[in-house]
Amino acid sequence: MMNWYEIKNIETVDSPALIVYKERVQQNIQSVLRMRKAALLRPHVKTNKMAEVCKMMMDAGIAKFKCATIAEAEMLGMIKAPDVLLAYQPTAVKAKRLAALVEQYPSTKFSCLIDDTDNAEIIDGIFSANKICTDVYIDVNVGQNRTGIKPSGAFDLFQACKDLKGIHITGLHVYDGHIRDTDVNERQQKTDAAFQQAVELAEKIASSFNIKLKIVAGGSPTFPVHAQREDVECSPGTFVFWDYGYKTQFPDEPFDYAALVISRVVSVVDEHTICIDLGHKSVSAENAMEKRVHFLNAENVQPLGQSEEHLVLKVEDAALYKVGDVLYGVPYHICPTVALYERAVIVENNEAVDEWKVVARDRKITV
Repeated sequence: MMNWYEIKNIETVDSPALIVYKERVQQNIQSVLRMRKAALLRPHVKTNKMAEVCKMMMDAGIAKFKCATIAEAEMLGMIKAPDVLLAYQPTAVKAKRLAALVEQYPSTKFSCLIDDTDNAEIIDGIFSANKICTDVYIDVNVGQNRTGIKPSGAFDLFQACKDLKGIHITGLHVYDGHIRDTDVNERQQKTDAAFQQAVELAEKIASSFNIKLKIVAGGSPTFPVHAQREDVECSPGTFVFWDYGYKTQFPDEPFDYAALVISRVVSVVDEHTICIDLGHKSVSAENAMEKRVHFLNAENVQPLGQSEEHLVLKVEDAALYKVGDVLYGVPYHICPTVALYERAVIVENNEAVDEWKVVARDRKITV
């Protein structure tokens, strides 16, 4: 029997290549829907960056999405996704592009984040000048310390911006990516403590202004915790492909690998060393050498060195390998790995049957 990842017509696929297993993507979508109903899901598309994958989620009933770039937002507009949150506070140049998206893709409701009064007023001015209004979410910093305003300052931000005409504050955005405990109980306790800050903020705004704000919370690591809450939109993203880093760090989550990279042996160096065509340009290289890729059909290899086009591996017996042999690898971090490829090879029933363009890897599509 073939392993699930093996491709019957692998000789038709050049390497290195990004491989997407369509049936397993579908299984991951069904798994996420078993954990949270579609109306309370807002998947982040930064992982997949492919219109076809997003259409699969839409076909499953998911109508709300989150993204990180204008190109990702435009990709969603192109497929008429109903509701798109740009999970980023746009500066003036990006806000002008977002306004252009609003006008170019009227079937999609676009929104964005704010965490700064002066910048919110700039966004307001841009949208007001175009005689349009966009929803915004206050980005609340609950410990990630990357973006967002601390909860203690968020009330004043709401008060300062609530009457602006070009933007309308509709919710709070709470990203807790700093919480990555493998222990389920520890992860839940930390997630609950961080989220409570947003709850208290929302309650204060509700009692002061009689306005109930939506809350968009979490990513893949904390998704199982937020999925138990009422009326909270959850934003997992990696779930659709999964990767080796999350699989080992969060074994409690039910998702399976659905995207791999393939590479080939290009040189047998000596009795314990081989070289494959999986360089920095082909798999995310932000982690240490030993945490970039895990090979499903060569688990005992050890990386010795990597350059732009090559990955040198130590093996127990190089005589077991020959030039042209295929290695199937699970990236430790799939999101930036996807962005390295212009297109993905699509596999169904263990055969390469199609290619999908990774359209949102570009910084610009048309806008």
